[in-house]
Amino acid sequence: MTPSSSIAAPGAVVPGHEATDDHGHHPSYLTDGTTVKSWLLTVDHKRIGIMYMAWVLLFFLVGGIFALLIRIELLTPGPTIMDAMTYNRVFTLHGIVMIFLFMIPAIPSIFGNFMLPLMLGAKDVAFPRLNLLSLYVYLAGAGFALWGMLNGGLDTGWTFYTPYSAHTTTTVAPVLFGAFIIGFSSILTGMNFIVTTHTMRAPGITWFKMPLMVWALYATSCIQVLATPVIGLLLLLVTAENLFSLGMFDVARGGDPVLFQHLFWFYSHPAVYIMVLPAFGVMSEIVCAFSRKNMFGYRAVAYSSVGIAFVGFFAWGHHMFVSGQSTFNAGVFGVLSMLVGVFTAIKVFNWVGTVYKGAVEFSTPFAYFCGFLFFTVFGGMTGIAVATVSLDVPWHDTYFVVAHFHFIMVGATIMAFLAALHYWFPKMFGKMYHEGWGLVSAALIILGFNATFIPQFLLGNAGMPRRYYEYPERFQALNVASTAGASLLAFGFIIIAVYLTYALVYGERVDNPWNSRGYEWLTSSPPPTHNFIGPQPTYPEEPHFYVEPNTGKGEVSDV
Repeated sequence: MTPSSSIAAPGAVVPGHEATDDHGHHPSYLTDGTTVKSWLLTVDHKRIGIMYMAWVLLFFLVGGIFALLIRIELLTPGPTIMDAMTYNRVFTLHGIVMIFLFMIPAIPSIFGNFMLPLMLGAKDVAFPRLNLLSLYVYLAGAGFALWGMLNGGLDTGWTFYTPYSAHTTTTVAPVLFGAFIIGFSSILTGMNFIVTTHTMRAPGITWFKMPLMVWALYATSCIQVLATPVIGLLLLLVTAENLFSLGMFDVARGGDPVLFQHLFWFYSHPAVYIMVLPAFGVMSEIVCAFSRKNMFGYRAVAYSSVGIAFVGFFAWGHHMFVSGQSTFNAGVFGVLSMLVGVFTAIKVFNWVGTVYKGAVEFSTPFAYFCGFLFFTVFGGMTGIAVATVSLDVPWHDTYFVVAHFHFIMVGATIMAFLAALHYWFPKMFGKMYHEGWGLVSAALIILGFNATFIPQFLLGNAGMPRRYYEYPERFQALNVASTAGASLLAFGFIIIAVYLTYALVYGERVDNPWNSRGYEWLTSSPPPTHNFIGPQPTYPEEPHFYVEPNTGKGEVSDV
């Protein structure tokens, strides 16, 4: 990859590109204080994003190790490396770590924190101290959860279903309380992003000139602020139920366990979009940058983010088709669930329209975009299937649901996370990784993910229930194939860890290697402490304003 200078949108005012240090480099947030204290007490949104990255990647490693242990255990029909209770604890901890400590905070807390003010031309988020507090609240919650894991663990599954979670002898309360604390971090981040988007846009950035990543983060933040209190209070109630036997979810004492399911999924279904909406935003940025075109149907993509956030609050009941709800309710929830597919399809068609006749550069971030598109479409189609009552009932609690969830949630989120990591790595650190190894690892991860979870669709369709420690011998071949795919997936991640670590130390210094016209690239890489040297920039043109050769006309498309 040949480095090139940052290219501003036509007419944009980009202050500070001439200001350099004695070595000809721009002073950056990375060198503004190098002590441990300067990092731990920073209120710079970029440093907070980097610290989130370090912790989120650590928890991703922990969750990935649990996943490999699960797949190794399922290599054989009977016991392989652990007993039944240990297996129950491992798959529970895998789900809790991956969902609450990785997927929910991954893109908003890392790339949202780092990029949102840059994309809006602001010097920081609206509440810098609350931003730092959100990090330490997140770590406090993770500490409680990990303490519970190390002191007995729990075996309820990540959904904590009552009445079992209220009566199990495993260590439930610390993990539940940890998840309750983590919810406050999510609320603080969402509130900060909403206020920043409303009040700190630079001159020239109207609502419909905001980058689509900002639209996605804004919609996600609304979900975080509105839905997270529900799961927080619910987890607190289950903690009290477990410790003091209140009877709120115990039928024998006048309680209702199905009430728990309603409250849990009222948050946890929108939480799906806390993970996926930021991923959609990342892909909207990448498809423009690597197709050299404005977004085809900018307004449609922006409105669809808001539509997904809104409809997501009314589709929780499709998780409860076998809970005893009426046929009418199941039908309504099924139809509402399919509306999400409509809004997602709007994004997919507009992404494809953007790529069409674009000057596509097939770099590592775009490779992950291709993988993301496949996982989103394939996983979305299986989502329509499980939103159909007659299909969901026989598939319920089988490996078909596990595979669907991992395709649309884990696959899409990880594709977007890795795409964002590779796309914005030069922005964050001013260094370039090895593009060839980037493409090799992308191929391994995409192939490994398919090899891991496509067999699980077949297992579920054949009737293998999820969460079971043992299974009939006829399912072994597909389980072996799934474990082999997981091993390939792990190898791809190891390669990424090696070449990105190498790039941090020895990588070629770059500014804007993609020639992207995204707003965040209008300052040096890595950015200075206050993002821009000099006055606040102005943005007279649209984000990703690419110019047609020999015409000087912007490639603008709108709906």
